Amino acid sequence: MRHIFKPGSASGEAAGPTLLLLHGTGGTEQDLLPLAEMISPTSAVLSVRGNVLENGMPRFFRRLAMGVFDEEDLVLRTKELHDFLDEASEQYGFDRGRVVAVGYSNGANIAASLLFHHAGALSGAILHHPMVPRRGVPLPEMAGLPVFIGAGRNDAMCRPEETEELEGLLSGAGAQVHVHWEPYGHQLTETEVQAAAEWYRKHLLNI
Repeated sequence: MRHIFKPGSASGEAAGPTLLLLHGTGGTEQDLLPLAEMISPTSAVLSVRGNVLENGMPRFFRRLAMGVFDEEDLVLRTKELHDFLDEASEQYGFDRGRVVAVGYSNGANIAASLLFHHAGALSGAILHHPMVPRRGVPLPEMAGLPVFIGAGRNDAMCRPEETEELEGLLSGAGAQVHVHWEPYGHQLTETEVQAAAEWYRKHLLNI
């Protein structure tokens, strides 16, 4: 997968987990690098570009219509990303057991799909405006897994009910979920990122 890897500027526990950056539809591996600087500037960063194109726009999996996921492709691409993380940890030498996803929109959806389909794939997640990746499937045990969800009260693409459903599913599997609400739509705001950074420092910096 096309990606950028930036080593951490500190060593050991002081560096924090490796941040896995996952862009939104039409984005690239460059998009979320500023978020990594705000959230954990000492962490190693693995920023990945989605392998699927929709009208020339990179995505992490196909969709059948707006808000309707191609579930078969979602499962396939989620495993592809999971396997890539295993390979990248060997190539770059980061701790595979200390990876925190930071995803926006489509990137947040595939990060949530990693949680839904692969036990232990992530040690935490910051999900900006995610949807429920799949329904009616058993979730792996997530006892104590820290998850931040950023959501908009007026998000027409990811309605508040969807956010609350995802929170319930993750919490039901044992995750410790914090939802941060903004009075806006689907856009990612600086105040939301600042809230994610503050949450990260409390819950994930020293995992």
